[in-house]
Amino acid sequence: MRLRASLHRARAETGGTSSPVQPLQLNGKAINKACLLVICALSLCVFAHSGGDAGTVATIRALEHEWADAQANNNNRALDLIFDSDLVYVEYGRLVSKGEYLGRIKRDNSHLNDVVFESLSVRPFEKMALAVGTYREHSIKNGRKQTKRWRFVDTWVYKNGRWMLVAATAAQVIKRVDGPEVRNSKLTNGHPRTHS
Repeated sequence: MRLRASLHRARAETGGTSSPVQPLQLNGKAINKACLLVICALSLCVFAHSGGDAGTVATIRALEHEWADAQANNNNRALDLIFDSDLVYVEYGRLVSKGEYLGRIKRDNSHLNDVVFESLSVRPFEKMALAVGTYREHSIKNGRKQTKRWRFVDTWVYKNGRWMLVAATAAQVIKRVDGPEVRNSKLTNGHPRTHS
């Protein structure tokens, strides 16, 4: 009854017509947060195995390292086997498809020398797993040595008898001169997940 009264009042205030719905406008930061939220929400919908699955953890850790090696060596064939055909990748707040990601790797002019995982935690669920961590990459771009540090969240799904990467995002981490680490929201060089 109260709902009807509220609707009648709203119609009366707008002259009997409802106002048009305004489209939702999101910037890159909002898209990145929304995608990360969706990935986390989906992961919470799946029941966790009690005690974890050591085999799954070892497999996902190995796949994360294979991803790093394949990207460092511009091995798109290996990356194609790791990535699901419907891969959703968030790169600088922009959704990137598997084809776009592989195309960028193929034409990237930087040379990735080394990727060191600083932390890599794998949380297995029934037919999916989350890999969360940080890594440091050392590369040479235009003759200059670069070191970048990234935080990442990867979502793996077990399908057709193997683990496939279905969603991933990474954000560069920088240190402020006067304080703790912060996420850089205005990146200009390099790409997140230049390896993994």
